[in-house]
Amino acid sequence: MSARAWAELLRLPALFTVPGDVLAGASAVPGRPGGRTLLAACSSLCLYAAGMALNDWADRTEDAVERPHRPLPSGRVRPAAALTAAGALTAAGLALAARAGRPALAVATPLAATVWAYDLVLKRTPAGPVAMAAARGLDLLLGAAATGPARGSVRRALPSAALLSAHTLALTAVSRHETTGGAVLPPLAALTTSGALGLLLARELPAGRGTAPTPGPPGSAGARPRTGRHPLDRVLTAAYTALAARPYLHAALHPSPQLTQRAVGGGIRATIPLQAALCARAGAPVAALCIAALAPLAARFARKVSVT
Repeated sequence: MSARAWAELLRLPALFTVPGDVLAGASAVPGRPGGRTLLAACSSLCLYAAGMALNDWADRTEDAVERPHRPLPSGRVRPAAALTAAGALTAAGLALAARAGRPALAVATPLAATVWAYDLVLKRTPAGPVAMAAARGLDLLLGAAATGPARGSVRRALPSAALLSAHTLALTAVSRHETTGGAVLPPLAALTTSGALGLLLARELPAGRGTAPTPGPPGSAGARPRTGRHPLDRVLTAAYTALAARPYLHAALHPSPQLTQRAVGGGIRATIPLQAALCARAGAPVAALCIAALAPLAARFARKVSVT
């Protein structure tokens, strides 16, 4: 079992879309990210990787026909090893969430349950895209629960979680046709969704730290409200809309398997500027830049390992 085979199994480029969930959640609540936020990010990575391994284990029979090059049907990774990895990564994710505090564990537990339910039961049902969207939303709330005060943190992050979930719902609906193509409505709906999300992000909506008092400089009288919007917000919103819209449009006009797969890959990569825009919108430009810096790394690895 080679390192490349495991990189393909765990969708290495897609892992770069994970830390932004936690940072976007942390940015939506009062307080500064710290050690508990880092633990939550590591928990999130473990649970996401567990989902990738479990996904291929559950799809091994189907992949033997449609994707014989994947690590399990090609024999490069044993099914038992993939299932064991999924279980171990899930346990590690929950343990890390427990270290981040009871509120974080209270979010990580249903997140892990959603991941397993999606891969084993819900993926091929109409509830599949909803389950995947719920998992992304919970992942963002994990960052909020680990960073903010015990009460109210998750509630303050709900608007950001809803936007991220909407993006994931549309993307997952498109991904259900990536091996067969022929579906016009899902990429068209995803195109509409990305445009609507861009418009919502451009509006002055309540968003965590953006509407709460923020600490003043050393020696100041204390907290002060943030005024105006950081220009990075608009730049990242435009980047998200452009990155998502083009492949969705191509897949809607020519719904071939190849263009549908490109639309899925584009939607996954667009998750990063969306997360960064949520951070900038919430008044956390440093977190936004850190997330945005992951985009070129994801693109670089995507040239070597498939993101879907």
